[in-house]
Amino acid sequence: MPVPAEEPTPAPAPVWPASARVLPSGDLAVGGVALAELADRFGTPSYVIDEDEVRARARAWRAALPDAGVAYAGKAFLCRALVRWIEEEGLGLDACSAGELELAALAGFPPERIVLHGNAKSPDDLRTALRLGVGRVVIDGTGEIARLAALVPPGARQRVMVRVVPGVAAGAHAAVRTGVEGQKFGLSVASGEAEEAVARVLGQPRLELVGLHCHLGSQIASTGPYIAAVRRLVPLLGRLRDRHGVIFPELGLGGGFAIAYREGDPALDPRGYAERVGGELESLCGRQGLPVPRLTVEPGRWITGPAGVALYRVLAVKSAGDRMFVAVDGGMSDNPRPALYGARYTVRLVGRAAGAPPRPVTVVGRHCEAGDVLAEDVPLPADVRPGDVLAVPASGAYQLSMASVYNLVGRPPVAAVSGGRARLLVRRETAADLRSRDVGE
Repeated sequence: MPVPAEEPTPAPAPVWPASARVLPSGDLAVGGVALAELADRFGTPSYVIDEDEVRARARAWRAALPDAGVAYAGKAFLCRALVRWIEEEGLGLDACSAGELELAALAGFPPERIVLHGNAKSPDDLRTALRLGVGRVVIDGTGEIARLAALVPPGARQRVMVRVVPGVAAGAHAAVRTGVEGQKFGLSVASGEAEEAVARVLGQPRLELVGLHCHLGSQIASTGPYIAAVRRLVPLLGRLRDRHGVIFPELGLGGGFAIAYREGDPALDPRGYAERVGGELESLCGRQGLPVPRLTVEPGRWITGPAGVALYRVLAVKSAGDRMFVAVDGGMSDNPRPALYGARYTVRLVGRAAGAPPRPVTVVGRHCEAGDVLAEDVPLPADVRPGDVLAVPASGAYQLSMASVYNLVGRPPVAAVSGGRARLLVRRETAADLRSRDVGE
């Protein structure tokens, strides 16, 4: 499969689910349900996830890479209903903790389709993975090899992969660039650590090494970094064959696929990824005299991010100099990404037609931090007022999964929409929930 000489410029991607429709009232409907109606029914802040969008995006990766392993990255967002959707669409699941593993088991997800990741897996993580019978454990450091092998029951073998650092810089922010030297994940290819780890794993009779794995970062909009990783990893596969006489059947390239958060943002296309990255893998393996390993990918944000919409209600509007602040009833406790990474979002008034022309405002949260900013310089009607409902698209990933209870504000609920109907998936965390954990006197 030839690789195009130059990658096309990524096309702008939509920020709203494909089902989004503007209603005559000025409201916006997703999944056939008006967002303002959902705000009234479930309260605010709340999160809405379009089930059909999740399923369609899962199918897009399966269609682009029909012979590959596609595992949803559960760290983006996970609940029992989502686990079921992913299972029904034929995807695997990438988990990072005993908690995620137990939730998957509760939802009936096939354990052989689960991959366990993590740079510092606890004994509980490893024991849970072995008890449930997960399909793969990705070894992240040399110290993990003997620890995992010691937990595998006599006569059994656990399939593993070794996470390597290819030395490829990619990702929208330094905090999410995981394919470069000098960070906590993986084993360096350049230093020889990766090859040494492979040798150690091959010496453990209770571990079956099935391939190498890497992850480059997050919000990667082009295929170039993945192609660069393939160009580092295939020669390594050749060296391992020559040194140990082994040919690995799998190669994991992780995820990190970009989505659009604002109009005009690019997003990675699964078909382009399959053509260019798959083509490069096939070509380089041919030159090395290697069979082409089965590719595995781990989209998370790409599947659920564009399917989610966050709903807030305006609590206050105030001016400070030449800036207009619109304060809402959520904030960094349900979406820490702007504070952590400087993430930028789209914000839209829903529930009524605009009565005034737009002006730039800064949407801020309710928490006791000056950095509790959800969106800066976004256009909202100049008559925006307390009680209005604001919708933030592209909110289905790395928001609720990273949420906190700062200021003892409970985490929002999650509702699913499909075919004009809505149902609650995750209820709102209440003050009683928070009090129940406080057992001291």
